[in-house]
Amino acid sequence: MLYTVSISKPCLAYPKSTWQSRKPSNRKSFGLKVSATLAELNGVKVEYTPWLIVGLGNPGNKYHGTRHNVGFEMVDRISQEERIVMNTIQSKALVGIGSIGEVPVLLAKPQGYMNFSGESVGPLAAYYQVPLRHVLLLYDEMSLPNGVLRLQPKGGHGYHNGVKSVIEHLDGRREFPRFCIGIGNPPGTMDMKAFLLQKFSDVERKEVKQIVQLL
Repeated sequence: MLYTVSISKPCLAYPKSTWQSRKPSNRKSFGLKVSATLAELNGVKVEYTPWLIVGLGNPGNKYHGTRHNVGFEMVDRISQEERIVMNTIQSKALVGIGSIGEVPVLLAKPQGYMNFSGESVGPLAAYYQVPLRHVLLLYDEMSLPNGVLRLQPKGGHGYHNGVKSVIEHLDGRREFPRFCIGIGNPPGTMDMKAFLLQKFSDVERKEVKQIVQLL
C-alpha cells in the first residue's frame, strides 16, 4: 500500500547519506539517488519512490491520548514496527528516516500544533522533493464511527484544521492520499473542541488500539 515502482530514472535526489535504513538488518542505505534497486526485469532496473508519512496531532503530554492525536499514534506505531527512530527536528516537525521493506520513508509529526501542520508538511515535501501522490496524511475523522479506517487517494479538508493547513501549504493542492481513523461525533450538545481534546473512554480506546495495531 505504501509503495509504487517506476521503471525509469529515479524520481528524487537527496543530500548524500540523508536517507538510510534504521533497522539492524541487511537493508540498503540510500545515498545521492534515493532508490532501492531489485533484480532487473527484462533488463530494466526497478526502483521505489519514497514516501512522506505525516501524522497530525498536538505536541506535549497534555494532548497525549486524546482523540485529536490519533494521527500521532498511527505514526508512532509505524515507527515502532519498522524500528525507525524519530529523534530529529526539521521544519518544525519530529522526523525519522528509514524504510518499509525496500521503500524509503520519512515519518513526521508536526510540532507546531494541529492548526499549523502545513508549516511542516509543505517545507518537508519541498526539501525532499516528494511527489504529492506520496505525501500520506494520517489523522482523526469525526465523520467516521470510532475505530473505523478510511483510505482516500485525495479530497478536501472536511473542516479538519490540520488538513486545511496542509492543503494551504501545498499550494492549494488536494491530490495527496490520506488515511483516516474514525473518532465519532460529540455526544449531545458537547462542544466539538472539548470532544477532540478529550481522552478516549475505555471502550473507545480498546477499539482504536485494535485498529492502530493493524498498521
